[in-house]
Amino acid sequence: MLQSIDKKRPAADASRVCDPVSLEIIRGAVAAAQSEMEALLERTAISAFIREKKDFYTALFDAEGEMAVGSMVPIFGDMTGPVLEKFPADTMKPGDLYWYNDCYGSRGAVSHSNDQVLLAPVFRNGRRCAFVMSWAHFADIGGIRPGSISPDATEIFQEGIIVPVTKLIDGGVTNETALEIFHRNSRFPEQSIGDMRALMASVELGVRRVAEIVDRFDADVFADALAQLLARTRRLVREKLAETFDYGTHRFTDAIDGDGHGNGPFKMRFALTREKGGDGEDRFVFDATESDDQAPGPVNYLMNRGVPGMALGLYYLGGDPGQVCNAGGPHALDEVRLREGSFLLPRFPAPLGMRGLTAMRVISAMNGLVNVAGGGAPAANSAYVISIMRGNFRNEAGELERFLLADGIGVGYGARPNADGIDAVYFVAQENYPVEFLELGYPVRLLRYGIVPDSGGPGRFRGGCGIVREYEVLAEDAVLAVRIDSVKNPPWGIDGGMGGGAGRATVNPGTDRERVLAPLSDGNRLVRGDILRMETGGGGGHGHPFERPTDRVLEDVLGGFVSVEAARERYGVVIDGGAVDADATARLRATKPAVRRFHRQEYVDALV
Repeated sequence: MLQSIDKKRPAADASRVCDPVSLEIIRGAVAAAQSEMEALLERTAISAFIREKKDFYTALFDAEGEMAVGSMVPIFGDMTGPVLEKFPADTMKPGDLYWYNDCYGSRGAVSHSNDQVLLAPVFRNGRRCAFVMSWAHFADIGGIRPGSISPDATEIFQEGIIVPVTKLIDGGVTNETALEIFHRNSRFPEQSIGDMRALMASVELGVRRVAEIVDRFDADVFADALAQLLARTRRLVREKLAETFDYGTHRFTDAIDGDGHGNGPFKMRFALTREKGGDGEDRFVFDATESDDQAPGPVNYLMNRGVPGMALGLYYLGGDPGQVCNAGGPHALDEVRLREGSFLLPRFPAPLGMRGLTAMRVISAMNGLVNVAGGGAPAANSAYVISIMRGNFRNEAGELERFLLADGIGVGYGARPNADGIDAVYFVAQENYPVEFLELGYPVRLLRYGIVPDSGGPGRFRGGCGIVREYEVLAEDAVLAVRIDSVKNPPWGIDGGMGGGAGRATVNPGTDRERVLAPLSDGNRLVRGDILRMETGGGGGHGHPFERPTDRVLEDVLGGFVSVEAARERYGVVIDGGAVDADATARLRATKPAVRRFHRQEYVDALV
């Protein structure tokens, strides 16, 4: 199945009604409106995954539905298209609000069912000027187990209620029945109700703020500003693509370990081709059709056609505050080719709940694609870890009460060509739960929370390190789901840098009751007094470890990021009594080991 990007190419000499100064003011104003929407959602939501984890995003679209300003998250696709197909733009009116979480119906714009999307048009003086969107992960929407996402799932129907594109508010009148059906399917309806109210309030605020911007600058000026921002991003990304990718086809392969049902590994095989089109212009074609078939388990990733361009766009934007994340990245690619039936474009009703680990590996594979073309992207990152604990505890009245703790835990990110990888990161914008929040809100006591030594891949620039958490279970009983990847296929290092460490989950470590849990599993029974240790993986290293300055190695050892043994064996640095033994180090580093381009358990010229 071929999916192509329909590009908008503004003419170079098109008349502009928005001057450069107004453009920058509008850019800042819409970014501020987006930030305010996120702040409102964060402060008014009920569930921990939104309020504390910050698993939500907002975006602004132009009048035709093109994303003009979004969050710096490389998983977005065409969010408005599914709505506009069912509800044509010309039929919309002020006060309308649209809702969906249908992954297959939206072609992966939303990629697992817990994520609820709300979209509203913005009108001024009878003219449709924009759309605003808020999107958030809801804690429980039904399904096979509490939390809705489970490694046990074998079809999407087991992952909770599916909401097709629905008009939730019609000209200011809310469809309360639709909301009642949705909340009735949740095991924790109070959280669901509160989160939906917060999501609706965020969109309402966005509509108001964007309308104020339009009133200040005029609808034509506003529309032209968004068009210029889109064109600017597309132009920048295409220029960077041309600098990175020579003519021809560039390929990279990465893999996830398995699907939790005994299948795998699953390999994603990416290719990017630069060629001359019939009009003499460069064409950039992304191809993932050779990726493996879909999985029986829930690691399938229904990758929207806009994702590869968004990921490349964010890499090339490089966090530049003068640029905005928008559809210019996807528009920079001329074609995106995916194969229906692969685990990156699965057929309905394949399960999708654990797609996060696949999405994280997609990001690393995109980095690999840039690197094989001669670019300077980071080494591979680990995939953030999820533990979902559900069960019963005794409240202050001595009564049994149900609880759900979904704890997403940070990992190490890949080292960059000029800097170490970032330690302990949960995806992009989200945060690890604080100790105080966990102990106050859930029947657990945190005994340990820190860095996993030696988890970052050794290199001239070290890969980021993962996290260790130890929970004492205070509940009467619990069932645990674990999502860990990159055990059999650790994050790769590059240019002499070594691969990152793997994560694992252990119950009652160091005792005669110790058991190591399968890294992608559910149904793991816990009882009061059990100790759960979660260790997450690290990112790959960049550059030869023997080229890392000795003072940096010493700093890592003293800070608990690298052990004395690893400093000697991996970095060739001998540390004795809290100081570098210069003579012994010089002798070790005189026999510098040979390396190759990539490292994953061993050095290789290419990952295949």
